[in-house]
Amino acid sequence: MALYDRDYIHNRATQGYSTSQHSATRLSTFIKQTYQLFAASLLAASVGAYVGMSMAPAIAGWFWPLVILEFVCLFGLYAAKKKEGLNLVLLFAFTFLSGLTLTPLLAVILQMPGGAGIVTNAFVLTTVAFGGLSVFAMNTSKDFSAMGKMLFITLIIMVVAGLINIFLGSPILQLAIASVGAILFSAFILYDTQNIIRGAYETPIEGAIALYLDFLNLFVSLLQIFGILGSDE
Repeated sequence: MALYDRDYIHNRATQGYSTSQHSATRLSTFIKQTYQLFAASLLAASVGAYVGMSMAPAIAGWFWPLVILEFVCLFGLYAAKKKEGLNLVLLFAFTFLSGLTLTPLLAVILQMPGGAGIVTNAFVLTTVAFGGLSVFAMNTSKDFSAMGKMLFITLIIMVVAGLINIFLGSPILQLAIASVGAILFSAFILYDTQNIIRGAYETPIEGAIALYLDFLNLFVSLLQIFGILGSDE
């Protein structure tokens, strides 16, 4: 009986270790797929921006219809996140369109003195900040999951302020909004990275799109800050 008990305990311990090891492997695979999709999303957006630069005035004229189509793809992506094939089509359609709708802003910045340097600096700083914050979120013992509600409220306030400034056209207000946005989306990188490594998302698609939106919005915020500060107006 004693021998049986020892075997039972040993088998249970081995089974528990195997289950834990299997869970860790699944999480590792999930994280790898998430970052692969994130990288592919950045590539699709870059293609969209490249294509759009040759027809920036036309895109500016169709900006709001394209933005609406972009949101349709985003909501469709969340609805079809578990449908293999369709979810990838919607992911790359959304990211391509987001790159396309970025071209009017890029065109304005590039027409400024030193515009290419502004775009380069904004992209490099975004990449460095994203990488540094991601590594920090993965290795720190600090829990950022409690920030979700505060981040969402700040995002809503920023969106409302942005809509108001469409009518006001104030560079100072836009600078303030972009500055808040840079801080906000830096915090979102910490929040979303920890959600990914803790398995808070059902699919890699969700994690990838969260990271992509953080990266894109941080880049846009920095682009606006540098563009306004570098403007003569």
